[in-house]
Amino acid sequence: MTKAEKAAFVVDTLEELYPQVPIPLDHTDPYTLLIAVLLSAQSTDARVNTITPILFKRAQTPYHMVKLSVDEIREIIKPVGLSPSKSKAIHELSQILIDKHEGEVPTSLEALEELPGVGHKTASVVVAQAFGIPAFPVDTHIHRLMYRWNLTTGKNVVQTEKDAKRLFPKEKWNKLHLQIIYYGREYSPARGWDLEKDIITKTIGRKSVIDAWYKNKKPR
Repeated sequence: MTKAEKAAFVVDTLEELYPQVPIPLDHTDPYTLLIAVLLSAQSTDARVNTITPILFKRAQTPYHMVKLSVDEIREIIKPVGLSPSKSKAIHELSQILIDKHEGEVPTSLEALEELPGVGHKTASVVVAQAFGIPAFPVDTHIHRLMYRWNLTTGKNVVQTEKDAKRLFPKEKWNKLHLQIIYYGREYSPARGWDLEKDIITKTIGRKSVIDAWYKNKKPR
């Protein structure tokens, strides 16, 4: 199979498995999505979804968020980890949204990436999921799977994103990045991975990855 054929196989398989893909992080608007994505760094979506209702009950807009102290925010978000830096970033970016963007979340990657605590991946998730602008956020699941599928060298997430954007049709990016995340969690996790259940890797995967799995497979 050529890389184009492999990419088409990925798209077709994921469309069959996940025709509908809900956004994993609970939110009500671009601002609450931005905060939820920021909180999800080095945490799980499930954990973030237990904390954001508590935070958003206190502050659902930048105007309400800046009325809380950094310490108050930190106390609420402590269970998601990295609370000292995240609470500071949430407070600061909320003030910047008020001062520079009339309290609204900007729609451009560049403006989002200027906000404290917002990296390229977070900004990409926001433009894709809040505004429907084509983007291809690469998280650990996508990075791992693109390497397993031999669709990228896997050197870094920047290269993986470039390769994904080159291989997959732009109009499919926003849905596809979520489909890959769901597939990675269900069929191709980092730990406890069973190649026999991972139809995509088994069909198009990197030979060295497949060979290593069979070599390490324990006898039943």
